[in-house]
Formats: sequence, C-alpha cells, structure tokens
Amino acid sequence: MSITHLDAVRPPRDNEPAPVLLTVEEAARCLRIGRTTCFALIRSGELESLLIGGLRRVPADAPAAYLARRRAERQAS
Repeated sequence: MSITHLDAVRPPRDNEPAPVLLTVEEAARCLRIGRTTCFALIRSGELESLLIGGLRRVPADAPAAYLARRRAERQAS
C-alpha cells in the first residue's frame, strides 16, 4: 500500500475501497504533523486540497506527492 495509506488512516474493511479523499486531520496524521501545520501547508499551496461544499478534503495521494517534492528539493540543494 502507498505512503498515503499509513496506519494513521483507518484501513478499509472487507470489500470497502481505500479512501480517495482524506480529511485534513487524516492527512495530518499521515504526515505526522499537527492539524494547524497541515492547514498552513494547504493555505500556502504546498499540500493539494479541494473544497467540497463547505468541507476541505485532501486527495489521498497528496501527502505522498508533498513528501516527494520535499525530498527532491532537499536532494537538489
């Protein structure tokens, strides 16, 4: 399973698909950061998110993409 589906997010039950969208809190747990820090990453555009109705959601692959970009930046420097 990908890094976006760490033990921080409830594993799917039998015959239940993996989540496509995460709450901000779930994304924060995946990244092992606080909720406020996660919202700051979203506000700055570093972490992709969507507004659905009045709910902020993070695509399940966004935390892994964020980490990949951070790693690439670190290796480039």
